[in-house]
Amino acid sequence: MMDDIWDVIIVGGGPAGLTAGIYAKRAGLNTVVLEKAIAGGQLAEAVTVENFPGFPEPLPGAELGERMRKQAEKLGVRFQRGEARGLKREGDFWVVEADATELKGRAVIIATGGVPKELPAKGAREFKGRGVSYCATCDGFFFRGKKVLMVGAGDAALEEALFLTDICEKVYVAVRHPADDPHAIRAAAVLKERALSHPKIEFLWNVVVEEVRGDGAVKEVVLKDLGSGELKNLPVEGVFVKIGYRPATEWLRGVVELDEGGYVVTDEWMRTSRPGVFAAGDVRVPVGRYAQAVIAAAEGAIAALKAHEYISEKVRGR
Repeated sequence: MMDDIWDVIIVGGGPAGLTAGIYAKRAGLNTVVLEKAIAGGQLAEAVTVENFPGFPEPLPGAELGERMRKQAEKLGVRFQRGEARGLKREGDFWVVEADATELKGRAVIIATGGVPKELPAKGAREFKGRGVSYCATCDGFFFRGKKVLMVGAGDAALEEALFLTDICEKVYVAVRHPADDPHAIRAAAVLKERALSHPKIEFLWNVVVEEVRGDGAVKEVVLKDLGSGELKNLPVEGVFVKIGYRPATEWLRGVVELDEGGYVVTDEWMRTSRPGVFAAGDVRVPVGRYAQAVIAAAEGAIAALKAHEYISEKVRGR
């Protein structure tokens, strides 16, 4: 594919990247999306999506992501499987270095989103894939009839905790704030109400996971009470973690401006510090924005329109 010169290379196949592809192609731009996994990105992990405009009935996040992909594909957007490893400038073009190929284009839209933050507990990395999971919809099946722990209290955590109640015997939810803290649970009110009233869910307040233990597979966790400092063993066979994401931007260091957290710095038009490179979605600096699919999609549309404007100006200026 290195022989092809694309108008726009979009890195990432989540709501931001797919919407950018739709808008770029409709603007007449020769467009390719580089995606490393299934369509939808983090959206694909959502059990149900109830707040995306145009869908009055809830639907799985994976289905919504696939619909977006099909729409882009029908318009003529090309898709390339792979993970971005680097970005460089060559003459008038940007080159995205991927696993086994390079893509050359006039503009690049970064929509790589984020990767899950790892549980900062002893044994968590050792037991990843052997009881510690970062995706309940992916791995919940393996814990049928078992007791599990969900770490986190945001939308994604409670949504997955509710999903696990259909599979598991018991779902504990570890929250690092006291029960009387009004900000202890950061999830939407409807999710909070469902989780708090569910008979299979038990909230463990003001605790963090100190250690994950087992003998080849998870058997228990050690919880620390943040008030008293007391340690307590909790027998569980699965630990699901939803404590946020970090931006997938290691491949961009030294190329575009990143903030201290690794997020891409942009202006309100999704323009980065380098002309011809745009960013949209959860990979952007999160100040003043919400991690919602509809917002990522809107930013993808803006990035594509600005990429079209940039390319048009470059062509006219020759």
